Amino acid sequence: MELWYKICHILPTEMLQWDFMCNALLAVLLMAPLFGLASTMVVTGRMSFFSDALGHSAFTGIAIGCICGIGNPTWVAVLFAVAFALLFSYVRSRSHQTADTLIGVFSSTAVALGIFIATLGGGSFTKYNRYLIGDILSVTPTEIGSLALVLLAVLVFWVFFSNRLTLSAVHPALASSRGFSPNVSQTLFTTAIAVIVTLAISWVGLLILNSLLVLPAAAARNVAKNLRQYHGFSVLFALISGIAGLVISYYLGTSAGAAISLVLAGIFVISFCLRKVRC
Repeated sequence: MELWYKICHILPTEMLQWDFMCNALLAVLLMAPLFGLASTMVVTGRMSFFSDALGHSAFTGIAIGCICGIGNPTWVAVLFAVAFALLFSYVRSRSHQTADTLIGVFSSTAVALGIFIATLGGGSFTKYNRYLIGDILSVTPTEIGSLALVLLAVLVFWVFFSNRLTLSAVHPALASSRGFSPNVSQTLFTTAIAVIVTLAISWVGLLILNSLLVLPAAAARNVAKNLRQYHGFSVLFALISGIAGLVISYYLGTSAGAAISLVLAGIFVISFCLRKVRC
């Protein structure tokens, strides 16, 4: 981290003279490819609201961790979200209900359980506000290390399973005929998204987390001509919005997560207009 601080302090930018802003920038640079790749998996798999449901389950895990007096409830949230994702995959593989119906069932149950636990015994809900809004400026070097490990794991997962996930989402029967189990791919996918959502919830905020897992790929689909461009544009848009949103939040004093989300929305509008012009 010392080397990173030295590099940031050399740059002629006021906001990078502060160590916490350097931490936030590094977190953004790590989260951009993470959310960019995850976004393509979410949009292609038609699971746009699944990340929202996972966010609710992660909040429930955080509430359980706080009630139990655990110093860092994030890891409890990770375990709870992974268990939630695995249960969802199990129920989905054995149910005739559509995915959006099951997501609605799991999401509503998770948010109700989270609020119930958080307010148990008349407890105050205000201490959970940081998880609703997020604060990327509070990210620590240790958390950045965890984020780097998750990014590495997602990159490995993407290299080996991105084609399988795409085929399973587009044509499950064809995927099965080629020896790819849609259920296995779906389980690995939901587990990966669960970890990403849980780790990012305290930095981005539950209220807008879903937009960061939908907008990059949604904008990329407007301009991409093939699968490689689709993934590349998604990562690029996430990176641009992350840096631009961080700069905007610093100089205007706003929430970084909200600023990033709005920049992504602007990119989506521009890409949509470019698509209309190209057509």
